[in-house]
Amino acid sequence: MSRTVTRTAAALLALGALAYTAWVLEVLVRTGLDPVRTYVSELAAADQPLGGLFRATDLAAGLLVLAGALTGLAGAWRASGRPESGSGGRTVRGPGARGHGRRDPWAVGGWIALAVFGAATVADSRLPLSCAPTVDPVCAARETAGLVPATHAAHAVSSSLAMTGALAALVALTVAARRHDRRGSLARTGPALVALEFAATAWTLTAVAAFEAGKGIWALGAGQRLQVLLVAVWLAVLAHSLATGGREGRR
Repeated sequence: MSRTVTRTAAALLALGALAYTAWVLEVLVRTGLDPVRTYVSELAAADQPLGGLFRATDLAAGLLVLAGALTGLAGAWRASGRPESGSGGRTVRGPGARGHGRRDPWAVGGWIALAVFGAATVADSRLPLSCAPTVDPVCAARETAGLVPATHAAHAVSSSLAMTGALAALVALTVAARRHDRRGSLARTGPALVALEFAATAWTLTAVAAFEAGKGIWALGAGQRLQVLLVAVWLAVLAHSLATGGREGRR
C-alpha cells in the first residue's frame, strides 16, 4: 500500500483504539457500577449518569475504526506491488499486497471484517440499554419478561456482530501480516493477542450464559473488559505495524 494510505489508516486506527478504551475512565470517576460484575455497555445505559459520555466515545471509536478499515481496504484492493513514489523505489508494505498484481484474500477479508466491527460499534452506541440488568434486579426481571425497549435485543445483535467482526479481523489480518513479513509488530505479537482474545471471549460467553441461567455472575465484567481491552491493544499494534511497515521492511 502507498505510504499515504498506510499512515492515514494507522492514524485512524490508533485514535479508534484510544476511544475504544474510554471505559477505563471508570477507574477515575464514580459510575456506581462494579467493573468485575457489570457489562461494559451498561456504562452507556440510558439511565446511567455518564451514559452520554460513553455513548459518544463508542460512536467515535466505531467511526474511526470504520474509516481506518475502509482506508486499509481501499489500499489492499489497489495494491499491486508497484514501487511507491518518494520511497526510494520501494513499495511501502502492510497487510495487503502479496506481490505484483495480486491481492491477498486474507488482508481483503480482514479489512472487511474490521469495517463490520466499526459499523456495528457505531450501531451499538445508537442502541443503548435502558437500564443495567446486572446490578438492577428490576431491570433484569423486566428484561427476562421482555418488558424492556426493543433496543435491548437490537443491542445484543449489534454487540454480537461487532465482536464477530473483531475476531474475524484479528485472525485474518494477523495471518496476512505473517504471510507478508514476519518481522512486523503485528506478525510478531498478533498470534499471542489472538489466542488471548479467544480465551477472553470464551470466559465472557460462559459468564453471560451463567448469568442468564441465574447461576451467578462469574466475573462477567472482568472477562468482557479483558475482551474489549485486547481488541484495543490489537488495533494499536495493527496501527503501529502499518505506520512502521516500510521502515521495518527496509531494515
